[in-house]
Amino acid sequence: MAGLYSSSHRPTYSSSSSASSSSSSRLLLLLTVLPLTLASFAFVLQWRGGVTDPLSRWSPDQPDFPGMSSDADGGANSHPAGTSHLQSASSDCATILLGHSSNNHPSFPYFRDWKLDYSSDLRPKICITTSTSAGLEQTLPWIFYHKVIGVSSFLLFVEGKAASPNVSRVLESIPGVKVIYRTRELEEQQTKSRIWNETWLASFFYKPCNYELFVKQSLNMEMAIVMARESGMDWIIHLDTDELVYPAGIQEYSLRQLLSDVPGNVDMVIFPNYESSVERDDIKEPFSEVSMFKKNYDHLPKDVYFGNYKEATRGNPNYFLTYGNGKAAARVQDHLRPNGAHRWHNYMKTPNEIKLDEAAVLHYTYPKFSDLTSRRDRCGCKPTKEDVKRCFMLDFDRAAFIIASTATEEEMLQWYRERVVWTDKTLNLKLLRKGILTRIYSPMVIIQSLRESGVFRSVIAKAAETTLSKDNFLKSVDSNNSTRNGRSENIFSRKFDANGVSQSTARRILEVIDDGLTPSAVPPLSPPRLDHSNPITSS
Repeated sequence: MAGLYSSSHRPTYSSSSSASSSSSSRLLLLLTVLPLTLASFAFVLQWRGGVTDPLSRWSPDQPDFPGMSSDADGGANSHPAGTSHLQSASSDCATILLGHSSNNHPSFPYFRDWKLDYSSDLRPKICITTSTSAGLEQTLPWIFYHKVIGVSSFLLFVEGKAASPNVSRVLESIPGVKVIYRTRELEEQQTKSRIWNETWLASFFYKPCNYELFVKQSLNMEMAIVMARESGMDWIIHLDTDELVYPAGIQEYSLRQLLSDVPGNVDMVIFPNYESSVERDDIKEPFSEVSMFKKNYDHLPKDVYFGNYKEATRGNPNYFLTYGNGKAAARVQDHLRPNGAHRWHNYMKTPNEIKLDEAAVLHYTYPKFSDLTSRRDRCGCKPTKEDVKRCFMLDFDRAAFIIASTATEEEMLQWYRERVVWTDKTLNLKLLRKGILTRIYSPMVIIQSLRESGVFRSVIAKAAETTLSKDNFLKSVDSNNSTRNGRSENIFSRKFDANGVSQSTARRILEVIDDGLTPSAVPPLSPPRLDHSNPITSS
């Protein structure tokens, strides 16, 4: 009985086991073959042109940017002998980033063609104003970078090299750029500014070098407000030509989009500044060669900032070499006035301001070794600790002026490497991991793309074919911010002899009573020092 029971059930057990094993094998085979079949099918379709890869619109069968082709025929894939793979990759990267086909949707919504000339219906309209003596090697990349991110108007108050015929002719030929020369007529008009009758800028009067520049910038900003209002601008920003706006924190890399999202009751937007951290002492084109920046105190946790302060400072007087209080954009409105080069104010109210959490101004600070001597040559102060306090507002500028005035070329280079150049890769990596340092490539890629596409060459070539005269911009400035009375008043002027002795002429300024209610102009300020907080040991 037991034998019958046993024999009758064994075949059933064996059959069940075989069926289960067979099902598992088929399932495994199906799971293996199905993905391979689908992948092969997709590959065949794409190879035959049946499927459009999202990246295929950036493929090399699209024509290159104007001027990007390397051969005489303009072939997209041809490169002359000796052209490096890096150059080719850079062009490909530029193509992906910017786009150029009429069917494409580029990452920059206001980028239409290399002329970057916007129609009047785009809002908000943004104006940047600056006071500069820089040459084309700096001003052209600066202008066109900001055009790419949505700036429509530039008011350039020029002197020195920037006012020379060869440079100014090019600047005047660029759509949206207005050049204002520092002529005797301009200076005479600025003597009538109400600024001279007020106290908020008075502490900067009658001082040379950086103080004199600060006053000049404020007077120029006052005139720029009037010009911006007359041309229908919505926002105005004061920047130096060694600064680039970095519109981070929004979906589009667009300053226009960033400011359009600002609530209507906000009068001023503050951009904390990041400072360039150069890694070589032979930088020639900072905008195209520098990618490492030191973050602002406002964009760092307090414990991270103070915990790494000593290492980040590297023996310099402050966390940043120069200023750390950022720059500001102001909504163009009635009664607006400058409040120094870094802020704006309003005669009728205290501006409602916000500070951005991610966007910043990138300040390329002493990025070239030659910046030491060029700054020295622009100032006639004596290289003593006492006299430099009269000429410069910030500690590092004072130290740099003294070393540039007293040291040999070799000593200057050694000092520059120790104080400015970040050569310690271990320290760099540590501070990058901590978040003190950061890598920012967007400006570099944009400006390299503009250069490779031939934009700068074409602008210069076009200007060479056109003879332009200096427009009389003073006629267009009917300033509501200026005093238009017949009283005789003069401003001061300062000149220096070879020994740095001031040759200023005393001038009369209308006396005013300081009621203590008007805030003083905001100067360039250093970031918080370690002694402003309880020391925190770095981990």
